[in-house]
Amino acid sequence: MTARAIDPTTIKQQIAVTAAKLIAEDGATYENAKRQALRMITGNTRINSEILPNNEAVENELRRYNRIFHSKTQLTQLKALRLTAVALMRHLADFSPYITGAVLNGTANEHSTIHLQLFADNAKDVQLFLLNEGIPFEVGELDRFRKNNRIIETVTFNWRNETIQLTLYEPNDLRRSDRYFGEYAKRADLAYFTDIINGNVPDPADA
Repeated sequence: MTARAIDPTTIKQQIAVTAAKLIAEDGATYENAKRQALRMITGNTRINSEILPNNEAVENELRRYNRIFHSKTQLTQLKALRLTAVALMRHLADFSPYITGAVLNGTANEHSTIHLQLFADNAKDVQLFLLNEGIPFEVGELDRFRKNNRIIETVTFNWRNETIQLTLYEPNDLRRSDRYFGEYAKRADLAYFTDIINGNVPDPADA
């Protein structure tokens, strides 16, 4: 008997749906959620670009999941996270903060981390600022930049009962293409983010 071929489109959709649930319920990152979903559905951990959905497909499924299962709470949680993000961006104004990730695109919930990109002349200046503020933090790196022989530091800490992750870029990185920033290519500065919250420009949460 000949085995029936797996339809890549069907598998890709199933991975997107499962990944969205992992993000919504466990707070997984997009990349980790897709890898977990791939293993759960196919039993295989080897990445196959033909059946792995892009982040936009997962984001669309995450919006659908939130509407179905968290419609009464998600928007309230999102609003609170956004107000905290605005306050923090004002606090970090000297480092050209940009908001990115789930808090910007409107899919954030109680498990979500507030992701900010900072564009500072020296990453140590950000760390010194936090130390002077009495904020304990952990330093890490973005894995995807290691193959390019460049270290992009991250700083993670708690602020106003929320988890914050700062990614520390150089000022010249602002001119790079969106592809350079990967999952967090979509971003907004404080002025534009405030316009989103105030309804002056379209809100990604309404997509």
